[in-house]
Amino acid sequence: MSVTINVVCYKSKVLKNNESPLMIRICKDRKMKYQSLGISIHPKYWDFKANKPTPKCPNKEYIEKVIAEKTKAYMDKVLELKAMEKDFTATTLAEKVHKSSKVKTVQEVFLQYIQELEATNRLRYAEMYKCTMHSLLKFNKHLNIYFPDIDVAWLRKYETWLLSQGLAINTLGTRFRHLRVIYNYAIEEKIVKEEYYPFKSFKVAKLSQTTAKRSIHKDEILAVLNYQGKTPMECFAIDLFTFSYLTAGINFGDIARLTKDNVLENRLVYVRKKTQKQIKIPLQEQAKSLIHKYGTAENPYLFPILSNFHRTEQQKVNRIHKIISKVNRALKQIGEELNISIDLTTYVARHSFATVLKRSGVSTSLISEALGHSSERVTQIYLDSFGSDQMEDAMKNLL
Repeated sequence: MSVTINVVCYKSKVLKNNESPLMIRICKDRKMKYQSLGISIHPKYWDFKANKPTPKCPNKEYIEKVIAEKTKAYMDKVLELKAMEKDFTATTLAEKVHKSSKVKTVQEVFLQYIQELEATNRLRYAEMYKCTMHSLLKFNKHLNIYFPDIDVAWLRKYETWLLSQGLAINTLGTRFRHLRVIYNYAIEEKIVKEEYYPFKSFKVAKLSQTTAKRSIHKDEILAVLNYQGKTPMECFAIDLFTFSYLTAGINFGDIARLTKDNVLENRLVYVRKKTQKQIKIPLQEQAKSLIHKYGTAENPYLFPILSNFHRTEQQKVNRIHKIISKVNRALKQIGEELNISIDLTTYVARHSFATVLKRSGVSTSLISEALGHSSERVTQIYLDSFGSDQMEDAMKNLL
């Protein structure tokens, strides 16, 4: 039962990247079986006499680790089968050892994850991960590296580089959280072993700052709601700000997607796109008036942001981004004219909804202080769970 196991560079096969695959070669009873390691290498970086990478081989340490681990796995299986006095062939040994583990570069995994986001219409998040991938490409020049190459030292160098770009701490936090998600995804996909995980030592939590609250006082809110717009866009911006404020701070993207089906018995019922939680809000008269003002028989949407023309999710995302930019530009000008101390945006309506109710004595268990931030998920649960009467009483404090 003599068995030999080694790794060879299969130079007779040339891949599209001009590299050749590394193969486990199992020889038993004069029969050979080749099994791919999932790694390719340019033949000039392989020592064919010693059957190992040359000293100048890129990713030499990682390739040697994979070779050692895979060779050990085969030898361990041979010892196990011999101890059990079970016969085997080169082919059956390969079948027993080979698992569906994949070896992919960091860029390949990034692209795979982004593709999955796009497939589920999470296009905004896909774009965010693309930004992080491009940041990493700019830093490292390429991402044809493997996950064990991303160790604590590598992460610290990336952090230093990001700081040299003049980026805010919260932006750094976003970049590292995305990279951490990708690393965890690679672990789940059996692309890298958990023992290489660098984020146990490198703490991402340090890369965050508490964002200043984006809310204004009730008298300032009323000043915005009563402002007489000078242009159609200013009037539209005020109406959307008002609607958001009166409907529990619904964000712009969800407003854009509202249709007539979301109005049920004087209540606004919709599924928040970000959290997939169902929200039920009593509609006040002023909010109902705005729905009536913009509703048309031709357009199924409550507000003229989207239309039947926007069929794909990408078209909707592009349109929403275009309109919210115009709306926020108009709101900023209105805020400056009203001497409001912070930049007025649609998101200010969301924060102000929470703070105005809190200052009016509404229970913090009903309205979360961090609406839209770290406790947004809890906020959605509370908005769902409290009774209609309680919510309607709370909403009376808005005006």
